[in-house]
Amino acid sequence: MDAGLLLVQSRDSRIDSSIHMLFVFMDLAVVWINSDQIVVDRLLARSWKPAYFPASPARYILEVHPARLDEFHIGDHIDFIND
Repeated sequence: MDAGLLLVQSRDSRIDSSIHMLFVFMDLAVVWINSDQIVVDRLLARSWKPAYFPASPARYILEVHPARLDEFHIGDHIDFIND
């Protein structure tokens, strides 16, 4: 439940940072983060839904267990630490 997937795009974009949930068999908490490392959107992505787009352009897409969704809020600053 502590692990997640961080997807990185080349630039901030609503289109490039969209996701789909087709053939995904579980719900995911999705957090969109811009180049300034600010959370710009978050939601619970339901399995088998065609597509989700962030409300604002994002460069990073963090996919984590649904129970972790409430840990992230729009406007939060996220620090990426490479261990």
